[in-house]
Amino acid sequence: MVTINARIKEFNKKLLPIEVNYKYKLMAENPFGFFRGTCHLFYEDLSKNDTLPGSPINWISGDLHIENFGSYKGDNRLVYFDINDFDEGLLAPIAWELARVVTSIFVGFDALKITDKQALESAQLFLEKYAQVLAEGKARYVEPRTATGIVKRFLKTVADRKTKTLLKEHTKHKKDRLVLDKGERKQLEINKDLKKRLIAQFEPWMKSNNQPPNNYRVLDVCFRLAGTGSIGSRRYMFLIQKIKDPEKFMLIDMKEATASSLRPYLKIRQPKWASEADRIISIQKIVQNIAPAQLSKMEFDSESYVLKEMQPMEDKINFEILENSFSDVCSAIDAMGLLTASAQLRSVSRQGSCSADELIAFGRDISWQKRIIDYALAYSKKVNKNFEEYKKAFLKGEMKKG
Repeated sequence: MVTINARIKEFNKKLLPIEVNYKYKLMAENPFGFFRGTCHLFYEDLSKNDTLPGSPINWISGDLHIENFGSYKGDNRLVYFDINDFDEGLLAPIAWELARVVTSIFVGFDALKITDKQALESAQLFLEKYAQVLAEGKARYVEPRTATGIVKRFLKTVADRKTKTLLKEHTKHKKDRLVLDKGERKQLEINKDLKKRLIAQFEPWMKSNNQPPNNYRVLDVCFRLAGTGSIGSRRYMFLIQKIKDPEKFMLIDMKEATASSLRPYLKIRQPKWASEADRIISIQKIVQNIAPAQLSKMEFDSESYVLKEMQPMEDKINFEILENSFSDVCSAIDAMGLLTASAQLRSVSRQGSCSADELIAFGRDISWQKRIIDYALAYSKKVNKNFEEYKKAFLKGEMKKG
């Protein structure tokens, strides 16, 4: 039998050595970090299990967990709270998506020392809200005027953050000019040749826009570490400045688009995408109510990348702060159930996905909910066991690459 650690090494073998070692470090911190970094294990195991209920086929984000809901500024410049990661997105049974997010509740809340009883209540609340919105058959969205509870307070706080705050976090002044701060542990210097080639490819992308940043210039670029599961892939950050207004700046994230870790375990026929970036962006535009600002794609060194504007706001609700306020936890989970159902309702009848009537019928039949919870609860215990095996190997130096 292939060990957990061998499976992890095999999946990550093509990633950048220094960066993947940092990923391994994050995965060793707690079971939830391990869960986030091993999406491939989850779906490999799920594909061999027949206990999940049958469910409609629809577009899913693929890696839906409690930290992949967050705030962002849309291309209409308004702030929203929604699903915000589509790297693993594919056409799949919606029960797979539900199993992933409910497992994340059990694993994540255990790491936060939230009681088993409260975690179970949260999982039930998520599925009940999800089913209720599906049964109504009407997609909804969350922004400051429609949000309630902790999500409303969260969105108000992030909406008040300014671009200057974002710049202060990621930049510094060097010889009277603003540059990216490579002393910050998640921003790394790149060699001059790579920087030159990146800028040469990036500038035509800027000019191709009919709106900003077509009137900006590039000041600096660096390698960026962010997330957990995607660390080890190539990712860059650009600092750009408005030409006619030098006091205005923008940060652009450029992330390598890699194949979905779900793909080997799905027998469902998928559309033929022009590139992995095209897949990610197409699904995101189908699923989200409003796409993020500057969401687009670019080719570099024969690989495709997803680009979007970095924004002066926190990406996600910090559950560590909420751990002593279960009512706030429930408010956030309720919103996540609503958003998951709404995303799937927006995705109906698109390139092979199910009809709205199929989703409505699924929402009205609540018999499947217990099976999702039972699977997620059992798998969360497996995650904890796998984590302990992985952590022992990590501490012995057996996971180190390069």
